[in-house]
Amino acid sequence: MLRLKGLLQIMAAILLISLLFSAVPVRGEGGIEIKSFALEAMGEGYQISLDADITLNSTLEQALEKGIILYFVSKFELIDSRWYWLDEEVARSKRRIGLSYHALTRQYYLSGRMMVPQSFDTLQEALQALGKQHDIPIEMSSSLKQGVEYIATLQVWLDISRLAKPVQLEWFSSKDWNLISEKKEWHIKLPIAPQNLP
Repeated sequence: MLRLKGLLQIMAAILLISLLFSAVPVRGEGGIEIKSFALEAMGEGYQISLDADITLNSTLEQALEKGIILYFVSKFELIDSRWYWLDEEVARSKRRIGLSYHALTRQYYLSGRMMVPQSFDTLQEALQALGKQHDIPIEMSSSLKQGVEYIATLQVWLDISRLAKPVQLEWFSSKDWNLISEKKEWHIKLPIAPQNLP
């Protein structure tokens, strides 16, 4: 009888421990998910805006705190798909933004070419701003045509090539540094620029 009572107590303790651990939220592995994008006419050319959810795993958060700058790339392509010949890239855009943490000010920073550096009190705020990019100009390699359906592709990833060599070596042995979104694809027609009212 005593043996059965002890066994029941052990089982109850195990059940209690498992309930406690299941109540603790599981830390995300990090990831990038593109939610939407928009192509807009701008004078003689075009620009894009994108909205993505970006989360970091604990390895990347620790790297930031140690002073490592994480560079994120967003790449947009506009492709003319031709049934009679090879597909042609007719426009593109590639933007690289660095995310860093300064221990002295305890702030996170975003900086990149052709953008005003921004500072944030929390990592969450910095990641939200990083995921919402607006008014990115695109470069056209050939003349674009109204009424023609093009294929637009967009992808966002952590650029490992900009990291220091020792960190790159760590990347080869750890999947924690492999942060990349699914390559999204849309069939679109060019928007028409709004007419200036007199």
